[in-house]
Amino acid sequence: MGIPAELMTMIGSALLSGVLSLWSQSLKAKEQQTNLMIKGMRAEGDLYQEAREYDNPKVQWVRGFIAVVGLLAVVVWPKVIPVLAPWMDVWVGWTSFNPGFLFIEGREVFTWKAMHGIVITPLDTHLVSSVIGFYLGGAVTRR
Repeated sequence: MGIPAELMTMIGSALLSGVLSLWSQSLKAKEQQTNLMIKGMRAEGDLYQEAREYDNPKVQWVRGFIAVVGLLAVVVWPKVIPVLAPWMDVWVGWTSFNPGFLFIEGREVFTWKAMHGIVITPLDTHLVSSVIGFYLGGAVTRR
């Protein structure tokens, strides 16, 4: 006595139907998750857009003040110190990579070094580029 072919077909179709049903529900859940993520990203984008279009003159003044103070403190002041007080050191910091040995991973370390005279670092060029881009980008989008 064996299992009848009709019973095997019924069990097989029931299992296949169950698997396909679970797969369908999984796809629907992923689609719903993707739609919710897109909806959230649109809402976040709208918030960013509203923040960019804030036209309060005081906010514009504060943004400009922060940019100028940052520029003076990070770029100009270290260039003025050697002229006004040549005996003072200018401390410069940078990130460097310390390679590991065999199976020990390498890591980044921050190094500080005292220097004399006028020092131009990559931070100076990055900051100046950012400030210029900040103002030019704002001017371009307003027109």
